[in-house]
Amino acid sequence: MRQFLLARLAQAGIVALVVGALCFALMRVLPGDAAMRIAAGRYGPDARIAEAADKVRLELGLDRPWPVQFLDWLASLVQFDLGHSLVTGAPVVDELKVQLGASVWLAAAAILLSLLIGPTIGIFCGLKPNGWTDRLGLAGSVILRSLPPFVLGLILMLVFAIWLGWLPPAGFGTWRDLALPALTLALGLAAASSRVTRDAIATVAKAPYFVFARHKGLPEAAVVRRHGLRNAAIPVVSYLGLQAIYLVEGVVVVESIFAYPGIGHALVHAIVERDIPMVQGTALAMGLIFVAVTASVEAASAWLDPRLRRTQ
Repeated sequence: MRQFLLARLAQAGIVALVVGALCFALMRVLPGDAAMRIAAGRYGPDARIAEAADKVRLELGLDRPWPVQFLDWLASLVQFDLGHSLVTGAPVVDELKVQLGASVWLAAAAILLSLLIGPTIGIFCGLKPNGWTDRLGLAGSVILRSLPPFVLGLILMLVFAIWLGWLPPAGFGTWRDLALPALTLALGLAAASSRVTRDAIATVAKAPYFVFARHKGLPEAAVVRRHGLRNAAIPVVSYLGLQAIYLVEGVVVVESIFAYPGIGHALVHAIVERDIPMVQGTALAMGLIFVAVTASVEAASAWLDPRLRRTQ
């Protein structure tokens, strides 16, 4: 366990360095003057915007060489200081606390819904492979997986918010505001996890211990619960770890579509406003979330499969 934790801490440090360097470089090569955009965001576009941009450039040190700015950012990062937003002036950490909390709720709701939808469908398909339920499950999985998150989100918004009027198209504060963005992410995850569960259950159902449990006369539900779920859960949990990148990418798109005030929504606005510390902070937080999710999946897989614990 100590080696596992040290390896994940080293991975988190590498992610922080790479993400910070890439964000810093990409923001610098964007067309336009960052100082002009920041000044316009602070003071509004007027005839004196050029003078305001000069003041912003001196105030924020944007006139210094890029390597010096990057080294200053690294020195602050070592001290767990992500700096201040160039637009609002608030500490990046304080803004991330609010935005990250909203995104964690969204991601948790999406994962919970996907686990309720995908594996449940996969179990029914796996117990009767090549049947009509399996064929319907395959068709639904292919359709949902082929749709990008922004297309799926717009379809759900059109159906449930505009046509039926059951849920709000955007907002934050109640479970009704969380339902559509969480369902958008959950359906994409469930589309893949259902097929992984189907294959795992179909394989387990052919195992001697599963067949013997059936021959003993145990009810089908008891056989699946005692002898099938844990063995079938191992590949499902591992696959969800691989799909963590889908969740991280989807959060950026889905939060923007539904105006959900999470970290993805903040990242888009920070890029538009050329708010470099906010871009670096939000991207860094998303990278570390990915490391944390994959580490959690590995730990869960080791708990489900004792063979993995012996190899670590």
